[in-house]
Amino acid sequence: QVQLVESGGGLVQAGGSLRLSCAASERTSSCNAMGWFRQAPGKEREFVAAISWSSGLKKYADSVKDRFTISRDNAKDTVSLQLNSLKPEDTAVYYCACRKGSAPMASGYEYTYWGQGTQVTVSS
Repeated sequence: QVQLVESGGGLVQAGGSLRLSCAASERTSSCNAMGWFRQAPGKEREFVAAISWSSGLKKYADSVKDRFTISRDNAKDTVSLQLNSLKPEDTAVYYCACRKGSAPMASGYEYTYWGQGTQVTVSS
């Protein structure tokens, strides 16, 4: 059972930055790609970004493509999400997840393990 723990959320003004981290309890064959998703109050969960552990191949949602950057640290089993130029509409609980396949996928149904989430609030 892979456990994922997110950290780094908080309150920031519009235009500001945050860095989220996701630490995996272990690297197993069940966890070869990591994704970040978010869910705002009253809205459905949406894809943000994903990365392959092995190749480093990345995938982004169009809404964050030029503002957010996903990266991985294989030695620390940690995936990070750098959030720049934040907007009030970025306010949400951000979740990291991992999947067995190595391709970075946008559908949440492709992911097996999920973290508890970290709150990001952007004030206007």
